[in-house]
Amino acid sequence: MASLLAVISRSQCTVPSIQVRVKNREMYALSSSLIRSPALRQGLQMAAASRPVSMKVVSVAETQKDESFFEKNERLGRELSPHLTIYQPQLTSMLSICHRGTGLALGVGVWGLGLGALISSHDISHYVTMVEGLQLSGATLTALKFIIAYPAGYHTANGIRHLLWDTGRFLKIKEVYSTGYAMVATSFVLSAILALL
Repeated sequence: MASLLAVISRSQCTVPSIQVRVKNREMYALSSSLIRSPALRQGLQMAAASRPVSMKVVSVAETQKDESFFEKNERLGRELSPHLTIYQPQLTSMLSICHRGTGLALGVGVWGLGLGALISSHDISHYVTMVEGLQLSGATLTALKFIIAYPAGYHTANGIRHLLWDTGRFLKIKEVYSTGYAMVATSFVLSAILALL
């Protein structure tokens, strides 16, 4: 610490900007004595020979900002960047949003079933009996099963599509769109099969 003070006391100080100029070799000599790695020390010595170093003392008041990000942009006349509202919906973006949504629905469903099984005092047969007691028509029951099965069918079909992309296939724009349409059709077929079981 005393050697650092000696280095600073021997350097030049200019009062208006409160800049402290430090001699390169003395500063890097102090730094290299604190560093044990020979490679880092060698790097510091090379840096000391190639560039001057100057430090500026700044008060805390100068670093605090009085205006927010939005106030600064308004003062400078900067407009907000456009967001999703300026884009026309495309098949690729809609499929991506739906993939995330079905993944979220599946995750919430699995967690809900798991926590329900832990908390509930009845087993699954009790709830099956309750649903049968509602006396729903076959079409209504099939539609409810389709709604429950669709996130699994969609997420599975789109997951396979993504796995194919990972192998480097179907990445051209035409192929992306054609596999997107094929995936939507496949997800409906998978969900219908699951609903009819």
